[in-house]
Amino acid sequence: MLPALLAQIGLPLLLKAVGLGLDAIDNPVAKAASAAVGDVEKAISGRQITPDQIAAANHHTERMMEIESREVQTKIREINRTFRAEISSGDAYVRRWRPTFGYAVALSWMATMGAAAYTVVAEPELAPGVISALVNTAPIWGVALAVLGVSVVKRSQDKRLGAPGDSGA
Repeated sequence: MLPALLAQIGLPLLLKAVGLGLDAIDNPVAKAASAAVGDVEKAISGRQITPDQIAAANHHTERMMEIESREVQTKIREINRTFRAEISSGDAYVRRWRPTFGYAVALSWMATMGAAAYTVVAEPELAPGVISALVNTAPIWGVALAVLGVSVVKRSQDKRLGAPGDSGA
């Protein structure tokens, strides 16, 4: 879809949109990039860049977008293949890794928050250090909770589709 749209609007209009967007950013690098894009626009309107060169640039951009689109499609197919293999597996643990991961994350979260709360209440002078330590664990929890969230959403989709081995629970 994007390659077809790009072919219709072409490089000059795309440059105008990108230049205006960059110019709206209050940052020296963005301002410099906007100026450079403006120079390219002037070169196009002054015929220093020929229509053939613009057509070649449009074609190259279309081709790159097609390649990127195929890569994304391949990744999605591979992810779906992995989910299908998991669902159809005869091994009970393979089918139940998501609930196991969910319970492990929940127990870890409860232990961490319980220990932090106890420490803050029992020894308030340690509260700043405990809170700082919790802040430092945010990236780890972010990843764990993101994986858990994706797992829950995927399992919900599996249930709606009536996946094999689904008891509705």
